[in-house]
Amino acid sequence: MLTQIVTFFIFFAVVGCILYGRRLIKTEKVDAVFGNPERARGGTHWVIVGSSFLLLVWLYYSWDIAKGFYPKSANELCQVAKVNDSLLGLKYQFPIEEREFKSTSQIKKENKNLQQILDEIQNSNELNNQQKTTLLGFVNKTSQLIPLLTNEDLLEMETKQRIEEITGKINLLTENFQKPDFPFETEQEYNERQKAVGEEGGWGIVKVSAGTGSIENTIEVPLVPATNRGLKFHAAAQELNLISDEFFKLRNHNPKFKSQIKELKDEIKTYRKDLDSEELSSIYAKNIVKIARRIEFASIYPPKALNKMQNAIIKFDVAQKEAQGGLRFIDIFLFPAGTIVASGPSCSEQGSGRWLPKPSDTFNKFVLMLKPSVGYKDIPLLWIDMVDVSKMIGFLLPDWIADILPGDYPVHTKEGIVKQNFKGYVLKVVTGDFELFKVPVPYGHIWDSFLRVFLGLVFGILIGVPLGLFMGLNRFAKGFFDPLIELYRPVPPLAWAPLIISVLGIDNTGKVFLLFMVSLSIMIISARAGASGTQLSKIHAAHSLGASKKQILRYVIFPNSLPEILTGIRVAVGMCWGTLVAAEFLAGTTGIGFVENVAKKYFQYEVIWITIFIMGMLGLLFDITLRKIIDKTIPWRGKG
Repeated sequence: MLTQIVTFFIFFAVVGCILYGRRLIKTEKVDAVFGNPERARGGTHWVIVGSSFLLLVWLYYSWDIAKGFYPKSANELCQVAKVNDSLLGLKYQFPIEEREFKSTSQIKKENKNLQQILDEIQNSNELNNQQKTTLLGFVNKTSQLIPLLTNEDLLEMETKQRIEEITGKINLLTENFQKPDFPFETEQEYNERQKAVGEEGGWGIVKVSAGTGSIENTIEVPLVPATNRGLKFHAAAQELNLISDEFFKLRNHNPKFKSQIKELKDEIKTYRKDLDSEELSSIYAKNIVKIARRIEFASIYPPKALNKMQNAIIKFDVAQKEAQGGLRFIDIFLFPAGTIVASGPSCSEQGSGRWLPKPSDTFNKFVLMLKPSVGYKDIPLLWIDMVDVSKMIGFLLPDWIADILPGDYPVHTKEGIVKQNFKGYVLKVVTGDFELFKVPVPYGHIWDSFLRVFLGLVFGILIGVPLGLFMGLNRFAKGFFDPLIELYRPVPPLAWAPLIISVLGIDNTGKVFLLFMVSLSIMIISARAGASGTQLSKIHAAHSLGASKKQILRYVIFPNSLPEILTGIRVAVGMCWGTLVAAEFLAGTTGIGFVENVAKKYFQYEVIWITIFIMGMLGLLFDITLRKIIDKTIPWRGKG
């Protein structure tokens, strides 16, 4: 239901925004010339169109629209796929979907193989005349096996009757299949099937363990037929499997064929008995008997022996396609780039719906992973916990504050009572061993990753910006620090990751320091470029007005460097996110990268897409924040 509402909302939002945009173009007066940045401002309606288009494509190609409007279509297509899978072997024997009979193609192939061996034997210089004569006799006897199978006069009456019985079963199945009440289900069978459907769940249902609260699995496609049309195809597929097995067990082996192939095998066996297995004549004899065995196990019949069966299969195929009705159009239009396929008794999504998770399933799993009762590896993606302020104070204040106070810590009396003194009270404060009031504090995988990126970025800005400005204004600083920066800057962050993590550990310290290294070089280069790029005329003007060095730095150089610095921060944010995920891949027990790494091992596509979406949204949040800061701090950009 939610998918239907969202689909309609997106469709009307796209149409409405496009109509509004076209009307705005006609009515809005644009004074700015081409190339003026003012022409690109606004356009929120086009943002809605772009976002809605992406979401609509995701809904369509993930087959979520099909799931929302026709939730039982996958189950019905599964039953249809079972029929097609059962028919595949039978249809493969006839020129229905192939160009010729399977028997014809096999005969052509084996005749070609026999002719090739015949030519090789005749042209061989390693075989003597006696060996050639014997081997050519084997080839001739093998080629004579095929007419024994294709001769209608040699076809046994029992084999004809078996073919007619199988054809009759297919015709009977077609006749019953076309009846509305097929497969004639009893009330008890109906109740049992509905119970099984309820236990199995729906298409793409997320199951949560009642005991542990963890996500168990997602059913890709329900197998038990949930509708009467699905039951019809399910029952037909079962009967077709039995018919197919019966047909492929049947062999057109008349007495004359049996006698001749047994004689050929015995002669070749006797011939090879006294020969070395590596000898050329023995190898040729072995290859000839392989061809004879392939002919023996092939389903080769006289040309017209299976015509009635072929017509029966075609008739059933037409009937089953007609029985699909509107389901065929649902498959064509709402299952793009693939369909539901069957392999034996199981069904699966084949196409974009397999690797592109449905938004509804992804959202449901995302909500479950947010909860502490489910989470991911016992940790929620993001949750709020009430933490006493005393714990924060104890975390921020160092314990040595209590140690440097004069006096001793309290000692218990002979009565076993401990009376606190001033030093003991201070120790309780600096260690957080007291109660104050609680405040909400976020925690979880998302918060851990966010905090690591934020801390690494802040430390990089606090150290990189002053150092970059110093290098842009001072010859010594530039010459001294430039080799150090340029030495480590070209090295990919992943090359540093194993070393830093092995030295500083897998906790937050190593990851934050790695992100600090990434952002530091970017901020230094950005600040240095901004400082060295300040127009000399502005500096001379400040000097002529009597400004000091600090005033020039504060009011001239730093404002002119801000565009470069803020652009560098935007670049550093992207680099930090990419590096963090890689670092959490290598070593970590929390974070978005850790979640994606575990999900990759278990092929949890919904979880992988959730992590990708979260990283994109967090990066977008950082970027939007920086855009607002840029608009507020340097409104003159592009107007100088």
